[in-house]
Amino acid sequence: MSRKTFSGLDKKRLRQWLLVFFLTLAIPTAILIYKAYDQLKWEAFHQNRLLADELATRIDSRLIELLYQEESRSFSDYSFLVVAGDPAANFVQRSALSNLPATSGIPGLVGYFQVDAGGAFSTPLLPLANTEPGAFGITPQQAQERLALQNEIRHILSENRLVQGVKAKVTTALPQPQIAQAPAIIGDRREGLGDSPADRYRTSEALMDSAGASSTTGQVESQAAFDQLKSIHKDNDKLQVQETVSNLGRVEDLKLDKRLQKQAPEKKSRRQILSKSAPQLEKRVKRKEQSALLEAPATSEALNQPQTRLRVRTFESEIDPFEFSLLGSGHFVLFRKVWRDGQRYIQGALIEQQPFLQGIIEAVFQEAAIAQVSNLIVAYQGNVMSVFNGHSAREYFSAASELSGQLLYQSRLSAPLSDMELIFSVTRLPAGPGATVINWIAGTLFLFLCGGFFLMYRLGIRQIELTQQQQDFVSAVSHELKTPLTAIRMYGEMLRAGWATEDKKTEYYDYIYNESERLSRLINNVLQLARMTHNDLKIDLKTITAGELMDVIRSKVASQIQPAGFTLNLQCGEATAKSSVSVDEDYFTQIIINLVDNAIKFSAKAANKTIDIHCQLERDRVVFAVRDYGPGVGKDQMKKIFKLFYRTESELTRETVGTGIGLALVQQLAQAMRGQVDIVNRQPGAEFRLSLPV
Repeated sequence: MSRKTFSGLDKKRLRQWLLVFFLTLAIPTAILIYKAYDQLKWEAFHQNRLLADELATRIDSRLIELLYQEESRSFSDYSFLVVAGDPAANFVQRSALSNLPATSGIPGLVGYFQVDAGGAFSTPLLPLANTEPGAFGITPQQAQERLALQNEIRHILSENRLVQGVKAKVTTALPQPQIAQAPAIIGDRREGLGDSPADRYRTSEALMDSAGASSTTGQVESQAAFDQLKSIHKDNDKLQVQETVSNLGRVEDLKLDKRLQKQAPEKKSRRQILSKSAPQLEKRVKRKEQSALLEAPATSEALNQPQTRLRVRTFESEIDPFEFSLLGSGHFVLFRKVWRDGQRYIQGALIEQQPFLQGIIEAVFQEAAIAQVSNLIVAYQGNVMSVFNGHSAREYFSAASELSGQLLYQSRLSAPLSDMELIFSVTRLPAGPGATVINWIAGTLFLFLCGGFFLMYRLGIRQIELTQQQQDFVSAVSHELKTPLTAIRMYGEMLRAGWATEDKKTEYYDYIYNESERLSRLINNVLQLARMTHNDLKIDLKTITAGELMDVIRSKVASQIQPAGFTLNLQCGEATAKSSVSVDEDYFTQIIINLVDNAIKFSAKAANKTIDIHCQLERDRVVFAVRDYGPGVGKDQMKKIFKLFYRTESELTRETVGTGIGLALVQQLAQAMRGQVDIVNRQPGAEFRLSLPV
């Protein structure tokens, strides 16, 4: 197997071991960095989850506050006129709910309404039908606006089958007076009946059914429709409910990644915190109140005459907590059941969906820090109602399939809005300030690992190449020593045996002399290499003129050039010849001899076998040049030829002799004398230039 094959195997083995070593360090480092990033991601997730929980708490608190305001409204507030203060004072005023536009804090509020026990619809926007609105400071234009809004509320409720339309005919199984009288009779007898108004109302319904009523009245159907609101969406088909709520699909279709959410620790419920500030809402209990209501409609004359005694009736009412539901038309309805004199009333408010969500949820969300990294999804009974994009999003989503990301936080609102969910999702988690440090550490480690292993690889390759070059050097030295020694021994034996004629003896002596000189140059180079390797070069600088150095060169290289069949051409101007330089004469001679030897070897096949040696003065330096007329040196090899053991030819195919240390010695010796060596290609040939300071 050739040396080249061994070198290739060594380099391949070096790459394999370095790769294994690199992976041994890189893989654990990458795992540590990944774990650090994962920890930062989890911390960022946890922090943003706390922000989402805090925002959900604020939204819930605001809704509870609004609900508390509505809960605190009296039964009589849903009438146009209310009795203020002591009923005996006979003072009435307009209800707070009669303002237009409504002064309530509920965004998207359409208006308030009331459905009495007989199914009659009314709003606090207008007084009773036999009363002129102008008596209460309402202009005809305002009256038209109030009437239009009242009709709109009626239309929405009738569209959802909660009240009868304006032109709807009422069909009854029992005469209306009997229905009105039933509670009174039951109230007087009180036989086997409950004491509360709600019990009396339920018992009256039971008695009516048992009396043989074939169908309920339209009014009772209106009351029953409110009871069925909660089950409407649960009983209907999912697709129908989805179309009613929105076109964004179901929550389970969002494809939210719940891995980090599942890892989140359980924490105290927000409802437990809110219950401390609003226990009456958390418990969701009924309440009783004493209310005063005008018994008969008030006219403008009656109101303007202080001596008129208005008929005010004081009664006790039992008020259920508010309920919240979504209508088929897409509106929200907030309603409560009020029990009065054994009869049930429905009081509530009609709310537009998107203005309500935008005013209550989106406005708070867009001002929060969590909006920088997340989107907020609002769902009702598992159906997506709205998607509020954070500041980082450029456009709104158009379909549920596009709502993909990491589930950050999911929470239901407090009752009665418990069917509504707030879902926070993030598509990316900012790692925070710690990521910058990790990035710098990761980058630094990566650069150090890559740089270190690249340097190790380069060092290993150089060591392999150096070993190969040393092996080539040993082989070359052996060859260089063996060839002249064999020739000297052969010619010496021929001379000793007397086989050579007198004419041949001179030729043999000259050959032995030349080969001896060649051996001397080789041995000197090897000795200089040994000194250079051990930093044992001893320089003896002396001042000598350039002309004297040219004379030394002539005598030293003449015996080297002529036997090789070359012609020596020396040139040195008078001014240059008088210039003095500080050199070590032996080192200088060795430099020139090595350059001439190199020129002879690489121009042996040149047509012009001439070696030019000339000197010239360039500024403050004297330049000694050795030129041949051979093929020259390639540009890619001009810097490499001065490296130790480097040879321009392959060891297996080279035709020239040499050890590969001559030019390396030339450069080292020149630098030891504060000189420089470079090479310039000529046409034809190459010129080596040795410059020494004057």
